Amino acid sequence: MVPHKFTGLLSAVLLVFIHTNVFAQTRRSPTGGRIAVVVDERLAALRSTPELNGRLVRRLSRGRLVAIRSMKTNRAGITFLLVNVTSRTSGWIQRESVASSSRSGDDIRLVRLIENSQGYDRIARARIFLDHFRRSPLRPLVLLVLGDIAEQLAASLSQSATRKLTNRGTLEAPEFTYYLNYPGLDRYNRQGVNFTFNSMTKHFHYDGSAYRQLLRHHPKSAEATQARELLIQLDHEGYMEEPKDSP
Repeated sequence: MVPHKFTGLLSAVLLVFIHTNVFAQTRRSPTGGRIAVVVDERLAALRSTPELNGRLVRRLSRGRLVAIRSMKTNRAGITFLLVNVTSRTSGWIQRESVASSSRSGDDIRLVRLIENSQGYDRIARARIFLDHFRRSPLRPLVLLVLGDIAEQLAASLSQSATRKLTNRGTLEAPEFTYYLNYPGLDRYNRQGVNFTFNSMTKHFHYDGSAYRQLLRHHPKSAEATQARELLIQLDHEGYMEEPKDSP
């Protein structure tokens, strides 16, 4: 019998193992067909039949990888894809919910979706594009869009962080460290988007990583001139840190 004092530790270890295993499964590429990624979670209902009222198997999250086995257009004119999600889970999903780098025109379709998205959704979909469409000629545009929306969001993040930190008593550490540890930054950090902080104005600013990558890998693109100007602007305003290469 396991001593009582060790049961809590064993339970914690087991939970970490289960969480790690589940996370690995969600990131592992499924087999059995052409790989695609969920880009529009609003349409990502995995169903047992190629019908909008088919039995729901599960709802797939944005960024989930699937393997496309076949395609079918139903009587209503809606095209569904038969996909593998794991070795044990498959079903039908609406075609517009996913994009594949091996399908011509899907990069254009995803860029349209990015441009029609707002706030964090735009960043998350831009991240998907950069991760999965590595040979697309539209990468410079997406890098520019990612940088622009990150800098726009920095203003609202600054306001919310200041509200949270105002009248919270004595600060035991340098003030800027509270800002840069603000929980509202966490989901952006997971997308490879980081911010610098100006202690005088108490404002976050995007660190410019996407602009630098654009200039490094696409220096002759139409977007390079604008990216260079934006970096100069950030540099003159004193918000730049040492270069990073996140995207």
